Amino acid sequence: MKILVTGGAGFIGSNFVRMISDSSIIGFESVTVLDKLTYSGNINNLALPNKIHDFHFIEGDISDQDLVKKIISKVDVVINFAAESHVDRSIVSSSEFVQTNIMGVQVLLDEIKNAKKNIRFLQVSTDEIYGSIESGSWDENSPMLPNSPYSATKASAELLVRSYVQTYGLDCVITRCSNNYGPYHFPEKLIPLFVTNLIEGKKIPIYGLGHNVRDWLHVDDHCRALELVIKKGLPGNTYNIGGGRELTNLEITNLILELMNKDHNSIEYVEDRKGHDHRYSVNWDKIRTKLGYQPLINFEDGLKQTIQWYVENVEWWKPLKTSNS
Repeated sequence: MKILVTGGAGFIGSNFVRMISDSSIIGFESVTVLDKLTYSGNINNLALPNKIHDFHFIEGDISDQDLVKKIISKVDVVINFAAESHVDRSIVSSSEFVQTNIMGVQVLLDEIKNAKKNIRFLQVSTDEIYGSIESGSWDENSPMLPNSPYSATKASAELLVRSYVQTYGLDCVITRCSNNYGPYHFPEKLIPLFVTNLIEGKKIPIYGLGHNVRDWLHVDDHCRALELVIKKGLPGNTYNIGGGRELTNLEITNLILELMNKDHNSIEYVEDRKGHDHRYSVNWDKIRTKLGYQPLINFEDGLKQTIQWYVENVEWWKPLKTSNS
């Protein structure tokens, strides 16, 4: 098979590319990465593939229809990681989110529709499309009630995907993951921001009282789940992907402080985010029972490894924080 990985120089996308580069069992003979290389896309995230017969990197935008048309005709699978993804940025300005997260997906779908062969399309989405849940967990049939411009654009993209399945019979699947963590995560997100701030001797900002709850999923477990969905997911289906470890922001902060030998004097409480969802929780029984998914990385072990990665890779994240400040 030949695969196009859009947004493949970002956090999750680059980890996925490294996984399929290092595995001889996945079976992609050709990998093409298309990435716009915005602030969170980094060509240095892409390790040189060593088991792929044919690898290509193309700098470009999924909204560029002429470019996408040229690439689509040469692949069998498209997995779309390309997205503006930081909620805080979407609150300040949502136009870039609409352009990439909705219009870009429309371009991909149109060119898959126009291709003269079957192409499997995997839209990588987020549990944030559900909104907030006080108790219990969302399953794939729960309503989409997004509360931020970011999550609204991701929900809109999902509706587009559904419509192309129903109208044109495209071979599309959707995944909704919980909060990812791991190496190569841009240092504006919670775990890498807190870890790098502590390395620099800075305080770590906690929204409100830190009671917001998230389910945490190691990026390697997420990538393994995506491989299963590409191979075995049923067309037109949606699959939740969870990590099975729900923590408040304050609880995860305490774990980071303990692992980095810091105390609570390093905490700075800041004004809460507008429209801040209180709790996310996904039921991932479907992907477990239907496709055999199971997260393998214990959260404490994964967090310790992630912290160590940032300690050992200051040259990777330091310039990103400097240019983003």
